[in-house]
Amino acid sequence: MSVEFTGGAEGPVDLFARFSLNQQTVKQWSLPELADGCARAGVRGVGLWRAPVQEYGVAAAARLVRDAGLAVTSLCRGGFFTASDPKERADALADNRAAIEEASALGTDTLVLVSGGLPPGSRDLYGARERVADALEELAPYAAEAGVRLAIEPLHPMYAADRCVVSTLAQALDLAERFPAERVGVVVDTYHLWWDDTIGSQIERAGGAGRIAAFQLADWVTPLPAGVLLGRGQLGDGAVDLRWFREQVDAAGYRGSIEVEIFNPSLWERPGAEALAEVVERFTTHLVHTR
Repeated sequence: MSVEFTGGAEGPVDLFARFSLNQQTVKQWSLPELADGCARAGVRGVGLWRAPVQEYGVAAAARLVRDAGLAVTSLCRGGFFTASDPKERADALADNRAAIEEASALGTDTLVLVSGGLPPGSRDLYGARERVADALEELAPYAAEAGVRLAIEPLHPMYAADRCVVSTLAQALDLAERFPAERVGVVVDTYHLWWDDTIGSQIERAGGAGRIAAFQLADWVTPLPAGVLLGRGQLGDGAVDLRWFREQVDAAGYRGSIEVEIFNPSLWERPGAEALAEVVERFTTHLVHTR
């Protein structure tokens, strides 16, 4: 399947060639099913998650996707840097070094980072963000040696207390800009950033500096489920202007993969091939077709 649109200074672009399926979108599929299903659908990129990769075996997973002709567009996830306890901090750094090694073995240059929430009993957001910066300073040279860029993902503010103290693209860029762009970038995720009225200027800021390491899609639908983690909507079902986001990141110079990452049990309950076909159809409708 090939879909063209006129985008940016480069002219016609094969948009579907940039499509990447994040593993969590079809969580019901095993890694072999994911590789086979993507190959059958003409999907060229996948975003992988560490737990299923580790369960399958990192080297075996790398061979599997390579033999299927797939590129690993990102590995999720590293991070969780905000612990104030020295042992917990050391453990987190060790785990992130392992994540960097896994990303390198899988052939991806992008390790997505979720920064971590507030330590129990703390209300110090500034201090927590500074611990994120300290961790990046320690890990960035290690990642560079492995050919991996650390990609800070800001999460919606509803996750700030327990999952991610970096809530806006501006905050992510403030951290990333302490380091060379080739070492630390940012993730633009529509689900987390659609609400921010400064997002256009921040995408321009990120793109102008070559900081956009990944672009991820999911829609925002309400009401949110209990626990909120599994409430990402199918493309086109919610409030996000997905095509506007695509146009903004393209205008900012981003030409990388466009990764669909939807955590939603209603998708997981369906046959994987059916779910993937719908995702591809929605991607085409809401990112390519004219308004």
